[in-house]
Amino acid sequence: MSKRALAASLLLASLICSPVRADSVQDLQALVKQGQLSQALEKADQLLASKPRDAQVRFLRGVILSELNRGGEAITVFQKLTEDYPELPEPYNNLAVLYAQQRQYDKARNALEMAIRTHPSYATAHENLGDIYARLASQAYDKALALDSSNVVAQSKLALIREMMSVGGKTVRPAAPAVAAKPAPTVVAAAPVAAPVVPPAKPVLTPPPAVAPAPVAKPAPAPVAAVTPPPKPVAPQPAPAPAPVAKPSPAPLPAAAPAKEDPKVAAKPKDDTPAQAAAISKAVQSWAGAWSRKDVKAYLSHYGREFEPPKGLNRKAWEEERNQRLTKPGDIEVNLENVKVVSVNGDRATVKLRQHYRSANLSTSSNKTINLMLQDGKWVIVQERVGG
Repeated sequence: MSKRALAASLLLASLICSPVRADSVQDLQALVKQGQLSQALEKADQLLASKPRDAQVRFLRGVILSELNRGGEAITVFQKLTEDYPELPEPYNNLAVLYAQQRQYDKARNALEMAIRTHPSYATAHENLGDIYARLASQAYDKALALDSSNVVAQSKLALIREMMSVGGKTVRPAAPAVAAKPAPTVVAAAPVAAPVVPPAKPVLTPPPAVAPAPVAKPAPAPVAAVTPPPKPVAPQPAPAPAPVAKPSPAPLPAAAPAKEDPKVAAKPKDDTPAQAAAISKAVQSWAGAWSRKDVKAYLSHYGREFEPPKGLNRKAWEEERNQRLTKPGDIEVNLENVKVVSVNGDRATVKLRQHYRSANLSTSSNKTINLMLQDGKWVIVQERVGG
């Protein structure tokens, strides 16, 4: 499993059913696309009050809960969908994404195997299963080295797995609505729901085909396909450091509890002020600039004392790995867009953005969530997640 965390990045597709219901679902989709997740959740609950078994709306409700960092509730929604509609592969896939975020890789593997069993040609599930196997292999080699640190073969295999996950630039992805998606062959009177589209960092959330409520069967609306926009073409480059697997994306971490008073921490500015948001955005842009300049010292200075490196590395090993990657021959270009300070709580802040990374032999684009903390008068990174 590579560095795409579910957390997922959500892309919506058109859902066309009966004229009345199409408007309602389109309104729901518009709310989600605009980031009005609380209103979208209320809208979904209203629709389900009249059609409690509607598979499409239930699936979108699970996606909304995932985006709201309510992973436990999202898991419950997708689990119930797998019970009510076991022939649909998308809920299994999204369950796997959420389990992967929680590092429950065995559960994620089982869910993906069920998705493939119901739909053997489901490419997303096959790819996600490969990422899960890579993560399980990494854990097994770590365990082997913990028992015998002199095992050179295990060391080589572990390095190979980590390099593969790093270069892959992606992690287990949720399912996304796809245009012209065909209804599952076993579902009667159902209109397929497009699966959410995933960027190159690929967490994917895929809504299942609409299923007619029981016990009254209604004629299926014409199947509709959702188009997945391709990522922007970029020149190939070396992979950035893999983000921790929460993710499908996961599920995203809840806002950190207020830290104990630290005399070294600068006085907390007022929350949500334009000046504070500007300082946070400037810190994030400075981090990307140091990365692009390959200024290792400046780049590492943007990470706080509480930063937890990915892949189970300790801080020293992680810094050595980053130093090795940044000092490789060739230029690096890191561009950020849609940088948005989504929350500020005292000395803690959360930023969401779109990151484009390019080097001589790799290019990736991914949505990223960055948690920062104010330390010694400077905003520094304490957590990075791909997706969200």
